[in-house]
Amino acid sequence: MATLSFNHTTVRTPKPKHFTINPSKPVRISLITPSNKNIVRNLPLLRHFRTCSSVSESSVSIQKEKEEEEKKDFEDEDDDPTAEMCYLDPETDPESITDWELDFCSRPILDVRGKKLWELVVCDNSLSLQYTKYFPNNVINSITLKDAIVTISEELGVPLPEKIRFFRSQMQTIITKASKELNIKSIPSKRCLSLLLWLEERYETVYMRHPGFQQGSKPLLALDNPFPTELPENLFGERWAFVQLPYSAVREEVSSLETKFVFGAGLDLDLLGIEIDDKTLIPGLAVASSRATALAAWMNGLEICAVEADTARASLILSVGISTRYVYATYKKTPVTTSEAEAWEAAKKACGGLHFLAIQEDLDSEDCIGFWLLLDLPPPPV
Repeated sequence: MATLSFNHTTVRTPKPKHFTINPSKPVRISLITPSNKNIVRNLPLLRHFRTCSSVSESSVSIQKEKEEEEKKDFEDEDDDPTAEMCYLDPETDPESITDWELDFCSRPILDVRGKKLWELVVCDNSLSLQYTKYFPNNVINSITLKDAIVTISEELGVPLPEKIRFFRSQMQTIITKASKELNIKSIPSKRCLSLLLWLEERYETVYMRHPGFQQGSKPLLALDNPFPTELPENLFGERWAFVQLPYSAVREEVSSLETKFVFGAGLDLDLLGIEIDDKTLIPGLAVASSRATALAAWMNGLEICAVEADTARASLILSVGISTRYVYATYKKTPVTTSEAEAWEAAKKACGGLHFLAIQEDLDSEDCIGFWLLLDLPPPPV
């Protein structure tokens, strides 16, 4: 691993030195900031879908005239905000899609009855699978969801997934029950990054253009942001430091997760449509422990989402799952430590929320026992 640039601290009483951000190296993230309206739209697979139909396709050979007519219909449907999606990348092996990301929630759209329309949105992390379907609000239950999951599998010719990730705690009972009846493991996690970005894109390109769109309508099921609680004893480190790595070194760490058999998780930024220069410094948090392997193993069992520096409480907050926040570490509040934490958060913001968590045996070590690449995204607008 490339040498981490860090300032030595301890978990309980850190004395961080000034954290320097290199302003001469601009961050190039073309698709991640909320002000950019093309977040997921530029992903190559997102535009290619066919409209789901309740009528089965004919097995009879289609004449050239009919092909041209269907092509025109497809082009019209591609721009239709009421159209539903049912797409599988023809170059993707269906058996390789084992994990789905799922959202089942109301949208800021009223149906013909004047009631909020619900929508099921499903994809995998590479957007090779994309599926959407609208539902009236009076059929929202685990049976409807279970049937829809089976329908996706049958219509797209993919096996039922091994895992389904979802990010709304309010839907946990319905999703868990439907998944359990199909022998699918449901995982509450905000690491549904492809789904979150896709929902933000759909808000701009689909929901706002839908004839039933309700301007100013707030999300029915807002994401939880609970008060942080005490960290479990098995997750404590011994020392920590704010660190930074060039993006090229971050990529090396992510690519070595499997080859070195270390704990952690990466992100495919290309699939997420994020462009970053190799020399851009990515902020991170390094945690050292004499029991680093055990600590990394425990951390690997969590769906780690983000690390946040809370300057008001002079602490670091670790977000896991969908509604769990831990006080990961505390420090003595001084002008210097506050400046350090603010600079780290500013660096994270400049990178569009991209940061990392590294677990090491010693802060001087060049090897990581665990490495997680994280993306702190704002909640979707729906």
